[in-house]
Amino acid sequence: MSTAPELHKGLKQRHLTMIAIGGVIGAGLFVGSGVVMQTAGPGAFLTYAVTGVLIVMVMRMLGEMATANPSTGSFSDYSRNALGHWAGFSVAWLYWYFWVVVVGFEAVAGAKVVQFWLPDVPLWLVALALMTLMTGTNLFSVGSYGEFEYWFAGIKVAAIVVFLLLGGLYVFGVISGDGMHFSNLTAHGGFLPNGLGAIFSSVVVVVFSMVGAEIATVAAAESHDPEKAIARATNSVVLRVGTFYVGSVFLLACMIPWNSDELAASPYVTAFDIIGIPGAEHVMNAVVLTAVLSCLNSGLYTASRMLFVLAAREEAPVSLLTVNAKVSRSGRSCSPR
Repeated sequence: MSTAPELHKGLKQRHLTMIAIGGVIGAGLFVGSGVVMQTAGPGAFLTYAVTGVLIVMVMRMLGEMATANPSTGSFSDYSRNALGHWAGFSVAWLYWYFWVVVVGFEAVAGAKVVQFWLPDVPLWLVALALMTLMTGTNLFSVGSYGEFEYWFAGIKVAAIVVFLLLGGLYVFGVISGDGMHFSNLTAHGGFLPNGLGAIFSSVVVVVFSMVGAEIATVAAAESHDPEKAIARATNSVVLRVGTFYVGSVFLLACMIPWNSDELAASPYVTAFDIIGIPGAEHVMNAVVLTAVLSCLNSGLYTASRMLFVLAAREEAPVSLLTVNAKVSRSGRSCSPR
């Protein structure tokens, strides 16, 4: 087996914490939640709760393995150890392929958001610029990736917290002045207008929006105290899913009829308009752009690490093991665990 340089431990605890939080809050929440509400009805927040339980169980199990054996290969290495080389090979390449597709998708999605302000700029040019920017960030150092992701995640969290605060005040009639607003939960065909099955059929869409929580276990191998970082990240998954997803979607269901045409865009823009926040469309478009860039940034990071591990196992071109001084610990080398 080829020896590989040990990756520089350039991620701090605050980076890992925000990477874990940002991994849960994706662009799918800001945009895709409208599709889920139109499918499942006002009870859409139950879909997020069911999916959240699955994510929590996966992260708890993955967190225990990652704490016992922090590894850049993360779950691909654990699959290899438990089931054999074929499992590690398959998981790593499939995960890499997934993120390669997502990176392209997010670059185009980000370009589409930017065109809201710059409609005359070609879509492909904006997508290329975003891809170049995020690639440069990842190539510079793992610390720069962590710093970008720290602030990206911070913006997303701030937007959700503001929405939870203002949305809660509106729903309970504190700032609306016309009483509580819970009628939309039952006024348009009932709480589950499309039946109980719609709650579970929408899980597939919600799972996609929650993909990314596992990145923390990959990134933790490049932190100074991976065991502590992973434990904190996985233990806070329950709170994050329950608050950011279930809580915010419940408020959306209270504020916007599930069969409203306005859900086709971002339901959060509609909600802020209902509350009366000026310039809500511009603010939320900026937040969505941040979420897209966060996903693009993480996708490039994760895909590169999976290729690095595959190359070390001689299951990808060994030339991919070449790193510079900012990525590798100088003077030390080892095989990926």
